[in-house]
Amino acid sequence: LQENFLLNFAASKSDAKPRSASSTKRPTPWVEKYRPATLDEVSHQEEAVAVLKKCAAEGADLPNLLFYGSPGTGKTSAALALARDLFGPDLLRDRLLELNASDERGIGVIRDKVKTFAQLTANAKRPDGKACPPLKLIILDEADNMTTAAQSALRRTMEVCAKTTRFCLICNYVSRIIPPISSRCAKFRFKPLPQAALLKRVGEICSAERLTATDEFLRALVDASGGDLRKALTYLHSAARYAGPGQQLTVGLVHEMSGAVPPDRFAVLTGALDQRRTDAVTEAVRNLLLDGYSGEQVLNQLHDHLLTDQVRPRVLEQIGLADRALTDGADEFLQLCAVCAIATDRN
Repeated sequence: LQENFLLNFAASKSDAKPRSASSTKRPTPWVEKYRPATLDEVSHQEEAVAVLKKCAAEGADLPNLLFYGSPGTGKTSAALALARDLFGPDLLRDRLLELNASDERGIGVIRDKVKTFAQLTANAKRPDGKACPPLKLIILDEADNMTTAAQSALRRTMEVCAKTTRFCLICNYVSRIIPPISSRCAKFRFKPLPQAALLKRVGEICSAERLTATDEFLRALVDASGGDLRKALTYLHSAARYAGPGQQLTVGLVHEMSGAVPPDRFAVLTGALDQRRTDAVTEAVRNLLLDGYSGEQVLNQLHDHLLTDQVRPRVLEQIGLADRALTDGADEFLQLCAVCAIATDRN
């Protein structure tokens, strides 16, 4: 029996067909698949792209850079595209060091990785014969999460290695970067993408992926992303996989993927608020939380609903306090009820 098993196993191995390259190709998230490869592909950041293209052409006059703005607006993509334009594909690995400062934010990283890489020299020619600046580029993503000690050490490294290295700091909140660093960088603000730019880009990706999407789906997708193209692509990719090939994408998929409260469910809460029925408001909030909707999402939708010309300052103040409390881990039900209580108060 053992001999027959070995013979059958050997025969099956010999009959097996080698896997093709396409069958072993791993799927790529659409966020990475459609990431801009050049500065010209960065969407709706004309001022920043124009200056960066000029810096890439001049090369040696490249200053230290500080990109800041909302998430998903192209900051990291612009930095990587600038590195490709400067060094080309052959030198990119040797000339570029990319670190995520939210994971590696201590002073030890600055002293070891960054300082060691910055002290290396570089030549002024690429393997293809084209000229390139004799510089290296260090990209520190989410630099606003670096500790103060690490930023102080980075300031000294920027001074000592100014002849051989340029730094590109990327952050969401520029106020968290210490002044000695921000004053040494050329600052570029990346604006949230408008709905027209998001609709155009999402429509192009739907055509490239051969997706069938309604206009209502695209508008709901753009509204849910809030100007964040990365978030929009993530929702689109998830909705396409959830619906399956050949199926039409509808508005309901946006609510499923983003975790937003559907309009009919949210209307129960807003209706009780408009009628100032405290018991109905409490019951609506409890039902939404029991159904798995996050308190932060409900609070954001409440903010959009209550933000009118007649809104009272007390309501906005309570929304801000509730948002801070939820960030600190407070009870979602109590915070939402507090906001609703202020909103229904006639005084």
